[in-house]
Amino acid sequence: MCGIVGLFLKQDALRPRLGELLTDMLITMTDRGPDSAGIAIYGDAESDSVKITVQSQDPDTAFSGLEAALSDEIGVPVTIRVIDTHAVVNVPAASKDAAIAALEARGLRIMGAGAAMEIFKEVGLPKDVAERFDLRSMGGSHGIGHTRMATESAVTTMGAHPFSTADDQCLVHNGSLSNHNQMRRKLAKKGVFTRSENDTEVGAAYISSRMADGASLREALEGTLEDLDGFFTFVTGTKNGFGVVRDPIACKPAVMAETDDYVAFASEYRAFADLPGIENARVWEPEPATVYFWER
Repeated sequence: MCGIVGLFLKQDALRPRLGELLTDMLITMTDRGPDSAGIAIYGDAESDSVKITVQSQDPDTAFSGLEAALSDEIGVPVTIRVIDTHAVVNVPAASKDAAIAALEARGLRIMGAGAAMEIFKEVGLPKDVAERFDLRSMGGSHGIGHTRMATESAVTTMGAHPFSTADDQCLVHNGSLSNHNQMRRKLAKKGVFTRSENDTEVGAAYISSRMADGASLREALEGTLEDLDGFFTFVTGTKNGFGVVRDPIACKPAVMAETDDYVAFASEYRAFADLPGIENARVWEPEPATVYFWER
């Protein structure tokens, strides 16, 4: 049992409040997932540059002097913004792969990368995770979040959601995939590899692989209904929006709300209680085996 939240803003006037609104939604889902929590925030894309979010268990040591050392190592200027155990490393787009290799060689864990996406996740209660990263202060166009109750793998930072397996793409999941090991092997044969043993990361990699092969977000989400076994509710974020799909049985709770200002997703309706104008929203339960998505 986990909790999922998502918010896609239609009106720019709400962008400064994205982190605040998502944080309140996330904390409401605490009893669905007290082990760890995470959030992906999509802000303004930076021209010709990529943001790489990394994590360290020893941030004081790992991030000290990193900006200068990484700049020297990959031969281009970089900037680094440290937020608790995470750091957002901004590099020229052409140097992304070299930067990731250098960061991983230092033992840093890659949370995700993209022109617009930043990912923050840690072990702990959602309210504590939110405070550590000051999530309330973050603005943007859309975001997704997750509170985890571990059932099949250890409670670790790398086991927390969201999972990102391609630039500006990430996934949160409530459920369990029964064929994730088989799918992991199929993806590996295509050169698509995962960093953890978590079944959710396989779902993320499947969607990324399909989109890399030319599928649209809708087509990739529809593919999960044919190729992934188990029970699941997926919410996936992309640079331009987010999408939702539930398995054909749809035993995991889900609810959506839409107004002229936003589209919201949550595992339970109570997560919408503090959203502006929720009393006038169209509220519905997403249908089984049906894809919903919103893009700019």
